[in-house]
Amino acid sequence: MNSRENLQKTLNHQQPDRLVCDFGGTAVTGIHCLAVKHFRKHFGLEDLPVKVIEPFQMLGEVDDELINSIGIDVVGAYGKNNMFGIANNECEWKLYTTNWGQVVQVPVEFNTTIDKDGSTLIYPGGDISLGPNARMPKAGYFFDAVNRQKPIDDDKLNPEDNLEEFEPISEETLDYWGRTVRKQAATGKGVIASLGGTALGDIALVPGMQLKNPKGIRDVADWYMSTVLRPDYIHAIFEKQTAIAIANFSRIYQRIGNQIDAVFICGTDFGTQESTFCSPEDFKSLYLPYYRRINDWMHQNTGWKSFKHSCGAVENFMPLFIEAGFDIINPVQISARGMDPAHLKKEYGKDLVFWGGGVDTQKILAFATPAEVKKQVLDNCSIFAKDGGFVFNTVHNIQANVPVENLVAMLDAIREFNG
Repeated sequence: MNSRENLQKTLNHQQPDRLVCDFGGTAVTGIHCLAVKHFRKHFGLEDLPVKVIEPFQMLGEVDDELINSIGIDVVGAYGKNNMFGIANNECEWKLYTTNWGQVVQVPVEFNTTIDKDGSTLIYPGGDISLGPNARMPKAGYFFDAVNRQKPIDDDKLNPEDNLEEFEPISEETLDYWGRTVRKQAATGKGVIASLGGTALGDIALVPGMQLKNPKGIRDVADWYMSTVLRPDYIHAIFEKQTAIAIANFSRIYQRIGNQIDAVFICGTDFGTQESTFCSPEDFKSLYLPYYRRINDWMHQNTGWKSFKHSCGAVENFMPLFIEAGFDIINPVQISARGMDPAHLKKEYGKDLVFWGGGVDTQKILAFATPAEVKKQVLDNCSIFAKDGGFVFNTVHNIQANVPVENLVAMLDAIREFNG
């Protein structure tokens, strides 16, 4: 079986020939560009400047050489523009030196300035005549959004202001998806697509970093409070966003069909380390109806599987994710309260595919010994991989300064598990 066939068996809760692995398929299963450089050096690959394919988190491209060296089974289909409103695919590239001294490739419109405190500032659409939309601290390895929200006047709040970035798909974008998906499907790997438009309240997207002059509620704290104080406003946004998304999905499906295996639907986090951001009742009222409509359309009209990302202690939300129609849960934060691998697999493994949870990135991958990393990977694979339904990935992205010997220990454990 090739990689795609093994992924499809996995997604249908059947035992694949071997463990399916994803490193780089989405913006939540990727590898920091510095870690990509370390991987390339370990495998003896040419020391080329790594392409930054997702600049908000500074994720690096996992190219064909590295895909083959690691043994990756899934490739991603990313949108043309990144979160800063800059073309990140089918674009020109330039060399750029990061604040940690790595020379990388970035899109030609990736324009930055240095603030008086040494922070790196970046701008919407690369237009430095506008105010910055994100900041990377001098000692940091990724960006944080800058709060550009105007003062809120409740009498003048208009849900349309929070819908500026959601619009009917253009013919140009449809053509782009046709080319991109066709190219990725030709690899023989499984394909997960980040089609966009379906992230309901994803706090990474609420600030509207790609917009030159974002209106509406864009501050993270105000957005969270609005889910309680202004639920009608949030419902109005989700209602129209969902309608636009389904219409766009219909047109995209007409163009690409079932050349993809899964779609990254939403990255809204519902968990903290110890608990959840909202109650199950609030989730059922505010989020579930819209998720269900999107997922029902997908299941009734396509062969695509639905991928949901939520960090944190979300064990008690698993039945709700299932009710909402999600097929896949990520990143499976096994270090959070209640997220025990054996319990999750036993209780929810027949309904949800665990895409992640292969190794804890908070304490183990970054700070433990290689032997401890290898043991956890083998233990978690033994639990999650039984009867299919498990795609190996770390708990969220591999960060910049993970020791190379720990990355190698992780890969060695995967190979040992596969026999």
